[in-house]
Amino acid sequence: MLTALLFRFPFPGPWGKELAEAAHGLARDIATEPGLVWKIWLEDHAAGHAGGIYLFEDAAAAGRYREKHERRLVAMGLTGVTANAFSVNSELSVLTMAGAALGA
Repeated sequence: MLTALLFRFPFPGPWGKELAEAAHGLARDIATEPGLVWKIWLEDHAAGHAGGIYLFEDAAAAGRYREKHERRLVAMGLTGVTANAFSVNSELSVLTMAGAALGA
């Protein structure tokens, strides 16, 4: 069953184009993660938070990545990390135009 993983954490920046340049290598590494379908990068400049929404093929892949990424964020000096996993209701998601992302 598809599993969504949501990460959120305090982040001082950089943002936008600067973050894209600084995190290019990280993004390439994430793209090779087993079971990853896609990731959306999130930025909330006003609140000073960043994060991501990930879609994985199953709960096992999401769980493995969650552990790996939590360790990576701590190693980067980021604290206050929250990570939540959710089962995806594919039928309803397709009705709300997630079909292309879900392969429908």
